[in-house]
Amino acid sequence: MTVVGPFGLSVRDQALEADVQAGLSAVEEGLFEATKSDVPFITEAAQHLVLAGGKRFRPLLVMLAAQFGDPYAPGVVPSAVVVELTHLATLYHDDVMDEADVRRGVPSANANWDNSVAVLTGDFLFARASHILADLGPEAVRIQAEAFERLVTGQILETAGPREGQDPIDHYLDVIAGKTGSLIAVSGRFGSMMAGAEERVVSILTQYGERIGTAFQLADDVLDIASDTQESGKTPGTDLREGIPTLPVLRLRAHAAASGSADDLALCRLLDGDLTDDVRHAEALAGLRVHPALEQARRDTVRYAEQARETLAPLPECAAKAALSELCDAVVHRAG
Repeated sequence: MTVVGPFGLSVRDQALEADVQAGLSAVEEGLFEATKSDVPFITEAAQHLVLAGGKRFRPLLVMLAAQFGDPYAPGVVPSAVVVELTHLATLYHDDVMDEADVRRGVPSANANWDNSVAVLTGDFLFARASHILADLGPEAVRIQAEAFERLVTGQILETAGPREGQDPIDHYLDVIAGKTGSLIAVSGRFGSMMAGAEERVVSILTQYGERIGTAFQLADDVLDIASDTQESGKTPGTDLREGIPTLPVLRLRAHAAASGSADDLALCRLLDGDLTDDVRHAEALAGLRVHPALEQARRDTVRYAEQARETLAPLPECAAKAALSELCDAVVHRAG
């Protein structure tokens, strides 16, 4: 059993391990090549988060999905570079919107330079991803464009908030399906499609990506409350400080509305206040960490991960299928 990549997936098949490791190494080279510029400052800014590392979850999924066809097909690695560049670009923009100071254990680009540099660097990465994508054919361009539209729509829905009468939790799940699920679904789709897998297999792996993408984001929500900076690579309670209602907070609000508990309502009022104050922020974090809402959010994470695993059922038994199933466990473990 060998651990592959920073995400910590255990692979029990030596041939699969070799393919995945080789693919991820090639993706890493592709990321550094794609983030080079004739302008040294742009290279420095564009490689800032590449050098910081990261889980490379999306490229890993591309490599595993490619095992259901020809994993050495020429489009596999470039498509993995495209999805990771796109993801990195969104992180630069997210950190500006969230006013985050830390990303992947290092100062965020906006903290290291300023918001303008962070936004423009994200745009630069989108441009480089598009350049690579153009060589993968019009179908790949269309798929990526649709996913990017969903990603941006999810971000706008988050900013706009739920419409009148809509369940805030349903709204939030729609948001993360767009913001996170869309690109992870493309990872499963690109990997299998570029490898020449059957259309039925491509469809299954796309659905798997969508569902595990939701579980992945819900695990991040739990980590944002429950972890320390060293574990998560970013400042705990970043979303909380910015007033972004992640799932543990939404579960708390639903619990308070149903129970009318004075303690629950007091914690909600605290969350509604100014959490840029460090003392109030620490108090809110401490309250959420011991509230049943956090455990409910963990159970939600498990449910989506299990749905992802069930999606794999029609696929033939093989090492890649086993690894994809274990990836569901790895996602849940992050929120444990």
